[in-house]
Amino acid sequence: MKSLLNDELIDFLNESHNEYLAANKIRSLLIDNSFLELKENEVWNLKANQKYFLMRNSNSLIAFITPSIFKSSDFYYKIISSHLDSPSIKLKENPAVSTNFYEKWKVEVYGGLINSSYVDRPLGLSGRIIVKKGSEIYTRLVDTKKAVAIIPNVAIHQNRQINSGFSYNPQVDLLPIVGSGDNAHYFDDLLHSFLKNDEEIISYDLYLYNFDKAQYVGVNDDFISGQKEDDLTSAFLSLKALINERNNSIDSGVKIAAFFNNEETGSLSFSGADSDLLKSTLRRIALSFYIKEEDYLAAIKRSFVLSADNGHAIHPNHPEMSDDKNICMINKGLLIKFNSNMAYTSDAFTSSLIKTLCRENKIPYQVFFNRSDVRGGSTLGNISISQESILTCDIGLPQLAMHSSFETIGSEDTYSMLMLMSAFFETAFKIDNDKIILFENRKSNKSL
Repeated sequence: MKSLLNDELIDFLNESHNEYLAANKIRSLLIDNSFLELKENEVWNLKANQKYFLMRNSNSLIAFITPSIFKSSDFYYKIISSHLDSPSIKLKENPAVSTNFYEKWKVEVYGGLINSSYVDRPLGLSGRIIVKKGSEIYTRLVDTKKAVAIIPNVAIHQNRQINSGFSYNPQVDLLPIVGSGDNAHYFDDLLHSFLKNDEEIISYDLYLYNFDKAQYVGVNDDFISGQKEDDLTSAFLSLKALINERNNSIDSGVKIAAFFNNEETGSLSFSGADSDLLKSTLRRIALSFYIKEEDYLAAIKRSFVLSADNGHAIHPNHPEMSDDKNICMINKGLLIKFNSNMAYTSDAFTSSLIKTLCRENKIPYQVFFNRSDVRGGSTLGNISISQESILTCDIGLPQLAMHSSFETIGSEDTYSMLMLMSAFFETAFKIDNDKIILFENRKSNKSL
C-alpha cells in the first residue's frame, strides 16, 4: 500500500510542474473517478450522494461529495484545503535577449524561492498560453517535456566569494540561457511550436521548473525527493482521501477537497484562499438543497477545516534551527502545527479532534512549533477563515529544504497523512459550541 501510494505520488509530481498542470492532472483523476464537472457561470442542480468538482482560472479546484442524508439540522462541511502553487521562476513578457552569443530570458521570482536551487540545473518550461483563433480566446496548457534552459553559476576562479554567502540578483544572476548563436529566435520558435492551425498567441503564464525527476532517495528508500512537494503532496493525498471515501450512512457532512492557487504570494487573487472560491461554493451547495440562510450559518459553525501544508523537519546539520523541545522528524508522523500569533490556526480545541482521530486510528503524529525567536512561515488556513469563519487545524508533512527547487519528505509519512485525511472524511462528528461529539456508529458516540 505505502509503496503504491508513493509511486503514484512520484508520478503526480513528475507531471505537475506548475499549478496549471497540477490542476489539470487533478481534474483528469476526478473525471476518471466519476466526479461530475460543474461550471461557476451555470446553474447547479446537485443531488444527494453524488460527486462533483469545479475549476477556476485553470489553476484551482474544489471537489466535493454530497451526503446521502440532507437534514438542515445536521448539515455541515468537512474540508481539507491545500495549495497547488510553489515558489518558482516565471518568464516576463518579451523575455528573449540576445547577447554575447547567447539567447537568455528575462525572468522574475514567484514566491519565497531558494534562488540558488535553480542554478546549474536542467530546466524545463511549462504553464499556459492564451491563444486566439477567429473570434475565440482560450487556454492551452504546455510543457516542453525536455530541458530547454540552464542558469549557469560563475566559476569559482572568477568569483572567489561564491562560497562565502553569495547573493543572487534575480535581474542579473537568474537569467537562463537557452541557446547560442547570433540573432537567435529560440523563444519565438518555441512558442509557435505550441500553436495549431490559424492560432495566434495573446499572452502566457510560463514557468521554469527543475527537470530532475522526483524519486526515492536513501539506502532503504526512506525519502522522496522532488520538485514542488510543498504543497503538491498535501494536495495529492487529500485528493486520494476524497476519491477513496466510503459513504457513512449516518454522516450528513459534505466532504470537500479544496485546491487553491497563490498561497506563496499571500492568497489574495481570483483563485486564492482569500478569494470567494470556497465561500461561494459552500453557499451554492446549501442553496441547491434549499438550505435557508439561518440554517447555513448554523452549519458553518458545525463545520471543520484541515489546512494541509507542509512543515519543517529538524535539519540533520542544523538542529539548532528547530525548537529544542518539540522536535519533528521525518518518518515519525504527520505534523500538527501551532503558533501563538495564529500564523497557524491550530489551538487546543481544534487540535483535540485531530489528535483524537490520530490516536484512535493509530496514526503517528508530532506537534510543530517554530523557535520562539524565529518568525517562521504561515499558510492558507488563517486566510480562508477571513472569508468564512470555520474551525480550522493546520497540519502537514515534515519536510527538508522547503522552497528549494528540489525538496525532501519521508516515504512513511505520506501514508500517515492519508490515513488521517481518510479518517477525517469517514468519521461523523458534531460540533456543539465547545464540545465535539464523535459518532462511531448508529448506537454509540463519545464526546471530547
